[in-house]
Amino acid sequence: MEIERINDHTVKFYISYLDIEERGFDREEIWYNRERSEELFWEMMDEVHQEEEFLVEGPLWIQVQALDKGLEVLVTKAQLSKDGQKFELPVPDEKVKDLPVDEHIEEMLDHHFRKSDDDSGYEGDLEFLLTFKDFEDIISLSKRTNLDSINTKLYSFEGKYYLFAEFPEDLFEEDDIDNMLSILLEYGQETSTTIHRIIEYGKLIIEESVFAHLRKHFK
Repeated sequence: MEIERINDHTVKFYISYLDIEERGFDREEIWYNRERSEELFWEMMDEVHQEEEFLVEGPLWIQVQALDKGLEVLVTKAQLSKDGQKFELPVPDEKVKDLPVDEHIEEMLDHHFRKSDDDSGYEGDLEFLLTFKDFEDIISLSKRTNLDSINTKLYSFEGKYYLFAEFPEDLFEEDDIDNMLSILLEYGQETSTTIHRIIEYGKLIIEESVFAHLRKHFK
């Protein structure tokens, strides 16, 4: 895959159909199978992050051009407007009009950033994936209080440990989530690796209630 960093907000990459197939994806299914197309996209974005340190945060604009031998993808991170009320695309409008947009690829992000009905913001259960270099850090984290209400799973992948944390919308206020996240980030760090990649290639260690499980076995 060929990657070109345009600026702080935008990256462009080209992937051939042969490369897509070598990654285990069918050329046709990426257009009609939403789950598989999303999996491919986040796998590519993980590679982009590793090479260009292009961290995905907030909603994205994705432009895809289908070429004879592959796909050319332009990904731009949205920026909050000066008044903090809406997201804006940090490129001139006239340039946006010239960019081909494929609806199938654009829809891949719907479940990662779920918009509210009035299109004014994002809602739904918040999900985070954190990575830990040392298992002892996770054990220490499990002894902190008030974290058992988070839905958690623990995985291992390529010599690191990954904690999947989900905050159900109906159980947590925004301030509660901020406080809990600050505790989680004292011991681990958020990663650009996707949960889809971890589920596919990693090993599930603890299926649920990670902190309670660890306290039971590591007193």
